[in-house]
Amino acid sequence: MKTADLMDAFPASALCKPVFRIFGGNPCFHGRIRTIRAREDFSRIRQLLSTPGRQGVLVVDGGGATDRAMLGDRLAAMAIDNGWTGIILNAVIRDSAEINRMPIGVRALGTSPAKSACNGEGEIDVPVRFAGVAFHPGDHAYADEDGVLISRSALSLA
Repeated sequence: MKTADLMDAFPASALCKPVFRIFGGNPCFHGRIRTIRAREDFSRIRQLLSTPGRQGVLVVDGGGATDRAMLGDRLAAMAIDNGWTGIILNAVIRDSAEINRMPIGVRALGTSPAKSACNGEGEIDVPVRFAGVAFHPGDHAYADEDGVLISRSALSLA
């Protein structure tokens, strides 16, 4: 489903500001959202990506931090193995060349070779806000080369 067509059909959907870079081998993805709030600590990301993703999308509010990467190739591989379709980060990633060859969609602010901490900090399934949009657990995310939109319910053009 193209985000342009979805926006035409469902203009009340929330459209993220164009702050993300596209990573991963699948530029188009969609699914039900799970959320994490954690700044420069990937513990909760690893915790959640190790569970069944059920074709969902992980949304991570890393506070816009760009010093330390919140996602690398090992976590991306874990996401794929557990059935996640995409990850949207208000933070940066590393191992971008490897992630770009993987069958997953990733949106992030950029890249950094430095990894974040793993101290068990962060919150799972809490509302987060960035890119001009509020993300709630259970919302639906739709991403393609044109943008990212969020809806409280699943959208269909059928």
